[in-house]
Amino acid sequence: MRLYRCATTILVVILTPAPAAAQSGQDSAAIRSTALDYIDGYWSGDAQRMASSLHPELVKRIRGADPSTGREWIDDQGASRLVRGTARGGGRETPRADRRSDVRILDIFHNAASVRVDAGGWVDYMHMVRWGGRWAILNVLWEMRKPS
Repeated sequence: MRLYRCATTILVVILTPAPAAAQSGQDSAAIRSTALDYIDGYWSGDAQRMASSLHPELVKRIRGADPSTGREWIDDQGASRLVRGTARGGGRETPRADRRSDVRILDIFHNAASVRVDAGGWVDYMHMVRWGGRWAILNVLWEMRKPS
């Protein structure tokens, strides 16, 4: 019986997932700030704020599909295209009631972080990297929200 309890305790400890915790509160704050510079920069059309959140080699991707043929593709854009789109107005035309800037840090491990941004009409899944002493968005996979 004693062996059974010991084995059970070991299994519980091994199988219990560790919480997704930042290396420091400073990391969490910097990651959240980077995500907000990205989405709030977009909403306000502030290209400089958007650019400050991005790694120069950023790739943002979305899956596309033709409903009539089922043909699928991946559309991507780099940092410069995203910054240009923001400079042209970004999301300024989106009604304020339709905008969201909900940031959830999913995981942080050393110099990598995974973040979810719910922007209202779409959701961005981001990978951030600590680069040059700051957190920067390196990858984004996004999905449009289907109309209700």
